[in-house]
Amino acid sequence: MMDIDLLSLFDRSCLDSAELMAKAALQKNRNLPIGCVIALDGRIIGQGANAVIHPQYNPMRHAEMEAMQSVPCDLWEQAKDMTLYTTLEPCIMCLSTIILHGIGRIVFGAHDVKGGGTAILGHLPPCYANGGVPKIVGPVAPERFDKYYALADRMFAELPCAVNTQNS
Repeated sequence: MMDIDLLSLFDRSCLDSAELMAKAALQKNRNLPIGCVIALDGRIIGQGANAVIHPQYNPMRHAEMEAMQSVPCDLWEQAKDMTLYTTLEPCIMCLSTIILHGIGRIVFGAHDVKGGGTAILGHLPPCYANGGVPKIVGPVAPERFDKYYALADRMFAELPCAVNTQNS
């Protein structure tokens, strides 16, 4: 765990933006309260809010996936210089996509104790384990972001995709 005060002002501003995306996902669209922004060279180049539930159920529409899709194609050559900021530790699907896209750094607010993808980092194939893993910073502010995780966890339990993750 890292203290949020050790992050740069820009890092904190990006986490603030991710938090606004999380709030919007919940309040405006009744989705899981998870938000994400992607930055490069001191500016936000992509953003996304969870859209798994609304406008229609789609288990692929995680905040990180939405943010990556919003990044202009001509910037992907600079992926190693990008930072992805998210309110919740990325899941396995999102972390794998982040690794495959070559994003250089991840900053996350709260640890996902049930589905966080960082648990797989010690088990990656050699081509990824030898230099393809982004620098991961987090959780940086669990006292601030754990409330979103708790709510997302309760909401996730009601989703069709949760059937595959529930213990019998």
